[in-house]
Amino acid sequence: MFEMTLKQMLTMFAFILVGYVLRKGKILPEDSGVTLARLETYLFVPALTLSSMISHCTVENFLENWTLILYGAVACLVFILAAIPLSRLFVPKAKTSAEEYQRSIYRYGLSFANYGFVGTFLILGLFDKEMLFKYQMFCLVVGIFCTSYGLYLLIPKDKGAGIWSNLKKSFIAPPMLATLAGMALGLTGLGRFIPPFLATMFDNAGACQGPVAMVLAGFVIAGFPLREIVFNKKVYLATFVRMVAIPTVLLLALRLFKVPTETRILALICFGAPLGLNSIVYPQTYGGDVKTGAAMASISHTLSVVIIPLMYFLLIELLA
Repeated sequence: MFEMTLKQMLTMFAFILVGYVLRKGKILPEDSGVTLARLETYLFVPALTLSSMISHCTVENFLENWTLILYGAVACLVFILAAIPLSRLFVPKAKTSAEEYQRSIYRYGLSFANYGFVGTFLILGLFDKEMLFKYQMFCLVVGIFCTSYGLYLLIPKDKGAGIWSNLKKSFIAPPMLATLAGMALGLTGLGRFIPPFLATMFDNAGACQGPVAMVLAGFVIAGFPLREIVFNKKVYLATFVRMVAIPTVLLLALRLFKVPTETRILALICFGAPLGLNSIVYPQTYGGDVKTGAAMASISHTLSVVIIPLMYFLLIELLA
């Protein structure tokens, strides 16, 4: 487990380093971060989401894997609810829109992990494709929450606009539209009529999502003094809460209710992964503050080299 996690982290750091060098070496213009973020938002993430929903959001899969889907949905809801009061610990007084937005970034980071790129790599490294399919079923509703409520948190709010006006922004964002379209095509079975070349295009574009997001992370991090990133004490606390405290409570509760070990493994990888890169991608796309998200992503991914194997050993192997 440790060896596979280390390989994954080194791969991610290599992409992040590329982005860092591209900015520090002035190889790309300073505004390239916006371009990369918009490619993620308008092309790579929607393509990945659409492909995944068409393949997995079917009536047959719902009927055959409803317990996995239910476990994932309930666990995700627990994290979302826990993040609401916890985020106030990091930004106690949100008197300005900037402080309120920073609290939303923490709320997103405490709610959603990098379950897609990191989680998928770990599943494939440790298990087979059958386990990957089960993992995708477990994360199905998590992805829907992430592209709806998650986007609502990450897209800066229009000053003076009502909640429905701001909520509408997240529902007309490309990733959410792709989620809805993919669910409709999957549930109705119309997805099978999509021409093969388009399906291949979705898959290839979706494969770019992870690497480009990491390059973007490095590019954004390079725009701040490293001291502001590395010595952010709040982010270390958020990483501990997100990757250790809440997953421990979740895994112990699942163990108490005699949930199968396989399902507990899926839960740990989905919710114990480092904080997601969306806290960089979407703020960069929509003009929000990216410093907090950059710090959360870089620190949590670094510490995950030790945290994930340790959590796996303590909460899965010892409690098997």
